[in-house]
Amino acid sequence: MTPYKIISPTASEVPIIVSVPHCGVLFPDEIKAQYHSSLIESPDDTDWFVHQLYDFVSSMGMTMIHAVYSRWVIDLNRDPKSKPLYNDGRIITALCPTTNFIGNPLYTDERKEVDSAEVERRLKVYYNPYHEKIQELLQVKQKKFGKALLWDCHSIREYVLTIQKEKFPDLILGDVDGTSADSKLIDRTLEALNGSRYTVNHNHPFKGGYITRHFGKPAQNIHALQLEMTKVNYMDDAEKKYDEQRASQMRTLLMKTFQSLIDQLKL
Repeated sequence: MTPYKIISPTASEVPIIVSVPHCGVLFPDEIKAQYHSSLIESPDDTDWFVHQLYDFVSSMGMTMIHAVYSRWVIDLNRDPKSKPLYNDGRIITALCPTTNFIGNPLYTDERKEVDSAEVERRLKVYYNPYHEKIQELLQVKQKKFGKALLWDCHSIREYVLTIQKEKFPDLILGDVDGTSADSKLIDRTLEALNGSRYTVNHNHPFKGGYITRHFGKPAQNIHALQLEMTKVNYMDDAEKKYDEQRASQMRTLLMKTFQSLIDQLKL
């Protein structure tokens, strides 16, 4: 199975790619039995329903790519050489995690790491195709429009004590301290987000994962932004079910934000 799905534009095309790397919930047959079945029935570290939340983007002319497999197979937003993205003491799961975010072992043999040969296999089979497809999509957009923007979508629980003790804000825009996108695109995004009822942080505590850091090359007219949001903004209070009313309100803000970015990209 191809480790990603593509949703093509249904309206006039615009130079924006939307990536959802952590919404996958499947486990390949060749390794599925190695995991605790009780955990993979509902992989808790999933960015639940994010591809559903953003399913309007095709009607605005954007292309979406989203993951099929769980981040517990391989994390598509980690450095392929397992270089840590942060060094402030927070828990950082590996490229091929062996525990979930709260430290529970994922594998029945409670291994401490996935061996290097298996990591390389997963890179080749599951990780590289996703990143190669993003690169291809961005190059096509840049060739057609002279520029391209990658928007990387994420969600997180309100509280993850292994990362920070405080509740996360509603929305966190990451642009790697202003280096992954043109300042005008960043300003447009912040203006739209800050004009809402939601609490918004900029580059704290997340400034962008590997996807944003790797693909954002504003000097080459390829820009990348990451948006993290707490799950209660589109799910119920238990962070278990999709909430249509909350999701509708968030989608309204996202559509407004994207329209502002589309307008800026036309200049």
